[in-house]
Amino acid sequence: MSARPDAPSFLTARPFAHRGLHGARVSENGMAAFSAAIAGHFGIECDVRLSRDGVAIVFHDATLQRMAGAAGAVCDHDATTIDRLTLPDGGTVPRLRDLLHICGTDVPLLIEIKVEGRHVAPICAAVAEELERRPKALAAVMSFNPMAVRWFTRHRSDVVRGLVVTERNRRGWRARIGRALALWAAKPDFIACDIRDLPSPLSTRLRQRGTPVLTWTVRSEEERAQAALHADQIIFEAAA
Repeated sequence: MSARPDAPSFLTARPFAHRGLHGARVSENGMAAFSAAIAGHFGIECDVRLSRDGVAIVFHDATLQRMAGAAGAVCDHDATTIDRLTLPDGGTVPRLRDLLHICGTDVPLLIEIKVEGRHVAPICAAVAEELERRPKALAAVMSFNPMAVRWFTRHRSDVVRGLVVTERNRRGWRARIGRALALWAAKPDFIACDIRDLPSPLSTRLRQRGTPVLTWTVRSEEERAQAALHADQIIFEAAA
């Protein structure tokens, strides 16, 4: 499925903190959450969207209201405007370059690219540019959008890449064909499966082929036990 003969070991070396190690007083996708994850010796999973002027911004939602209290979408604002916003814990909205800087060459990082449709080149190129500045970073990209993963397969095949998949409300033969086509188009090095789907024929088949399977978002001991049987590493959420 992938052109890479051996998946990098950092994909499975440590659990990944989902949007950093956040909680009631520590905001998701904020520098405090990322610093807490690093202090806990975890890897980090983050979300990235593109600002109006083409800067990779670490932010989950399409709109700014929930986490930054501002009107409009991330893509409606320049990066300098977003820099002045604050998260609920008082921290600023990070740029991807800031997160890559604190991760250095030791902290595994999963970068989930948030983009809809086929117009994926701008955000993929912005992320690729930041990764090029940090060639020794233990970083991988992933996305629900197979076109984003395909962009890296075609243009930056040196970057480790994964496809995020879920079967929630996506069952039946059409959904199975859709996932098969997404895998064919993306040619990922790993997949990240919804914990609620495990075990699944897809994850079992790919693990048998040697493709690493990560699973999200693990929140309970029961889910950890399920993941231990059917996945190679977890993306988890817990209070900081």
